[in-house]
Amino acid sequence: MVDRRELEWDGCLNVRDLGGLRTTDGGQTRLGAVVRSDHPRYLTPSGWAALWDYGIRTVITLETDNVPNTSIDVRDHHPALIQVRIGIEDGADAEFVARWADNGLWGTPLYYADALARWPDRHATVVAAVAHAAPGGVLVHCGRGCDRTGIASLILLALAGVSAGDIAADYARSAARLAAREPEYQQWLSATLAEHGTSVTQAIAAVVSSLDVTTYLRHGGLTDDDISLARRRLAG
Repeated sequence: MVDRRELEWDGCLNVRDLGGLRTTDGGQTRLGAVVRSDHPRYLTPSGWAALWDYGIRTVITLETDNVPNTSIDVRDHHPALIQVRIGIEDGADAEFVARWADNGLWGTPLYYADALARWPDRHATVVAAVAHAAPGGVLVHCGRGCDRTGIASLILLALAGVSAGDIAADYARSAARLAAREPEYQQWLSATLAEHGTSVTQAIAAVVSSLDVTTYLRHGGLTDDDISLARRRLAG
């Protein structure tokens, strides 16, 4: 059986639709509405064509402020694409960097709860960008498509009513998808989480279970209309 969520865009490895996941009200998230991926700089010309043909019209680029980035202008590849750049993290936050980056844990979901607590406004901006995007599909990406994208996807899927277990399963797909580019990443992630007494499922579930996503997004500055628009975009 073909998995309609996994997308093959030549050059990128970690592309999948956030649609097709069950929601708590008995429905499912909408295919074609929001896609997550690794960095589109990897795309070949045929990969860019596949992105456009899939209906993507807005690209949300998740960056870390105050650190070098590898952003590209997506209009160089298709002039009708809209790009929104969002600094979802602040690399000048010395306490955060010491706690998570200096020991390598920035590349794991162990840092999610702290990031959410520090930057509700930044995360809310991502949800607002999805909510108010132009008609068509929205691509959300970072570098690997794992952690900045992972935390954004967690918020969006929780808002749509997807269970913690299914959100964790979605996150876990990335390591396997990236094996051709980073063959040791999956083993490193599992071992690192095990050293801290947890796993992908447990780490993601802990974040989701502690997150009242609607209250959180209001705290980040979103209105109820913003939140409803984002929820409808994902879940119909």
